[in-house]
Amino acid sequence: MPSFDTELDTARRIARQAGDILLRIYATDFSVQDKAGGMGPVTAADEQANAFIVGELRKAFPGDGVVAEESDNGSEGRRERCWYVDPLDGTQEFVNRNGEFAIHIGLAVGGQATVGVVFRPVGNKLFSGLVGQGGFVEDEGGRRALRVSDVAEPASLRLVVSRSHRSKLTDAVAKQLGITREKESGSVGLKCGLLAEATADIYIHTSGKSYRWDNCAPEAVLRSAGGILTDLGGTPYSYDGSELQNHRGLLACNAAAFPHVQPVVARFAREAGILG
Repeated sequence: MPSFDTELDTARRIARQAGDILLRIYATDFSVQDKAGGMGPVTAADEQANAFIVGELRKAFPGDGVVAEESDNGSEGRRERCWYVDPLDGTQEFVNRNGEFAIHIGLAVGGQATVGVVFRPVGNKLFSGLVGQGGFVEDEGGRRALRVSDVAEPASLRLVVSRSHRSKLTDAVAKQLGITREKESGSVGLKCGLLAEATADIYIHTSGKSYRWDNCAPEAVLRSAGGILTDLGGTPYSYDGSELQNHRGLLACNAAAFPHVQPVVARFAREAGILG
């Protein structure tokens, strides 16, 4: 298996430096604009961190593609190696000043999520992973290996839900499965981080409005910890440039519960018209 140590170390460094950019703006009375097409809020923090991360990746890996939320160049995803960047996942959380936002830097190789870094600047918490080689979380408590839980019984699962976008479909699935324990979190990456460190077991994103830059790094982190991330139908997403939008939602789960949970999620998603 090839080594991606250089890529991982570089992504970790860039994420931490970009975190400093976000925190500088976070401490000011920043303005908020609405993206065209109802894509949600955007701030100077999104744009400045995006420019910095993309510039650093192009310097470090000039032959790689880079697809980033604020400078979307989807055609570069067709390269054998492509970085997927969300400079500020959880902009609404940034605007709400609750600290639950993160930087995502993920590398896809051959269309598969391979290297992932998810960094939460508030609290200085960094998740990193290499698929097939393990992952780690670093915070004020030190550095620990990531490993998803082995809880298989659906009623015993801990669900993590969005703080900003409550979903009726998620509630219906939870009721069907008998799930009663849940916690709220912002950012796809931070939710997957909770699964990777075994403090949650399942996350369901029912909207079709997320994109590959939202989930490339989180998928690599989660899979490095033994977890699974697919669309709601149980099909893995590819990062080959053929499509950027996640029209079929996201399902993140530990491996033990996935076979029990996924068919139920798919049935509800089909009934809701999310799956064809």
